[in-house]
Amino acid sequence: MLCSAALKTRRLPVSAAAPAWQLIRAYSSSTKEFDTVVIGAGPGGYVAAIKAAQLGQKTACIEKRETLGGTCLNVGCIPSKAMLNNSHLYHEAKHNYTKRGIDVGEVKLNLDQLLADKDKAVTGLTRGIEMLFKKNKVEWLKGTGTLKSANEIEVSLNDGGVESIRAKNIIIATGSEPSPFPGFEIDEKQIITSTGALSLEKVPEKMIVIGGGVIGLELGSVWSRLGAEVTVVEYLPAIGAGMDAELAKAFQRSLSKQGIKFKTSTKVVDSEKIGGKVLVNVESAKGGKKETLEADVVLLSVGRRPYTEGLGLENVGIKPDAKGRVELADHQFRTSVPNIRVIGDVTMGPMLAHKAEEEGIAAVEYITNGHGHVNYNVIPSVIYTHPEVAWVGKNEQQLKEEGIKYKIGSFPFAANSRAKTIDDAEGLVKVITDAETDRILGAHIIGPNAGEMIAEACLAMEYGGSAEDVARTCHAHPTMAEAFKEACMAAYSKAIHF
Repeated sequence: MLCSAALKTRRLPVSAAAPAWQLIRAYSSSTKEFDTVVIGAGPGGYVAAIKAAQLGQKTACIEKRETLGGTCLNVGCIPSKAMLNNSHLYHEAKHNYTKRGIDVGEVKLNLDQLLADKDKAVTGLTRGIEMLFKKNKVEWLKGTGTLKSANEIEVSLNDGGVESIRAKNIIIATGSEPSPFPGFEIDEKQIITSTGALSLEKVPEKMIVIGGGVIGLELGSVWSRLGAEVTVVEYLPAIGAGMDAELAKAFQRSLSKQGIKFKTSTKVVDSEKIGGKVLVNVESAKGGKKETLEADVVLLSVGRRPYTEGLGLENVGIKPDAKGRVELADHQFRTSVPNIRVIGDVTMGPMLAHKAEEEGIAAVEYITNGHGHVNYNVIPSVIYTHPEVAWVGKNEQQLKEEGIKYKIGSFPFAANSRAKTIDDAEGLVKVITDAETDRILGAHIIGPNAGEMIAEACLAMEYGGSAEDVARTCHAHPTMAEAFKEACMAAYSKAIHF
């Protein structure tokens, strides 16, 4: 036990005339003690807390929001996917239903209802986590947690007051926040982050998206479908950082056909508000040509940064790196203080909810039995636009840089019967394998249901599977998944239907 003998003493009734020693004993015994305390209830934090409780640990989770789930469930992954889905349905009804033999008359946007439906999804899921906490006996401390020592946390409660708790193990899972951008003052009305983009009161006539990554492209797609003229400004020569170059080009072509404009290799200088508009000054990333763009709304999506405000890292001697990340001391997610671990966006690696979840489970397993597992070579990425884009493992450029010989098998959705029958056949599946062993090194998909299909690639790669292993596995017909099978056939031999 971490507590002293005084902390172990049972609580005694205290009268106004009680001696000082009795007051001390009564106060000390009221300090709550836990096996594991998780700071932050995002995907990494709440999953870690539930897993710890399931493994028999007395567990608490500190979260200052009034709802659980962190950025992802409240103002990130979940609400954005609701808006992506409903804006796609709106776009389909407005532009494509007639050719499918569905006459619906005039299609109108009810933005208030669309946002309400998004909120309904968020509420249902966040309440679901609260129920899981109760089911697994995880205590939720509503407030802000500050490290006071290696085993003590001070919780500033949302309802007022301060509570001190003690823990054998502490897991930091405080997540991230949108990165600011010089020359832009965020007001979440005209100059917005992803949070503001989820609750605009009307569809802007013109929107500028600064940053051509996952967040910017997804939310830019939403408002483009709803009627905004969207321009994406990206410093790099291509969109979708980390994406296979072939897919990135195809992706940009597809979004361009949908009406989204792109300015790549373009540097954003600053902005100013004039007459209800936002003027954004840009120039070529290589210097030279300058231009001023005008918009009603500017979405800043230039990445995210670790969130550690008020965490008290300095109190325990933990120093973040130059990017604000809490550094790992070993593969068991320990920091420089052995009993304090860190997971998710606040430390190294891709800022992805599913990566944080895997780390949360692994960190708790290391605490409990000394063994955990996260395969960082098999962490998928997905962009939930239309078409969707998903990838896992290595791309061609990375393999060339590493000097690894490889083969490629690709298969277009235009040759897939399920995609053709639903008239959604844009895109392809690309599988990259080791030239000698046929082991799958990477998979890259652009097309319908790419985010679901990538799971098969992940499973194959986790078990060290080859393209032939997948190709010789029976896939139901007709399904999109057959495109993945055919791409694997093409990698080690030849596809049948192309």
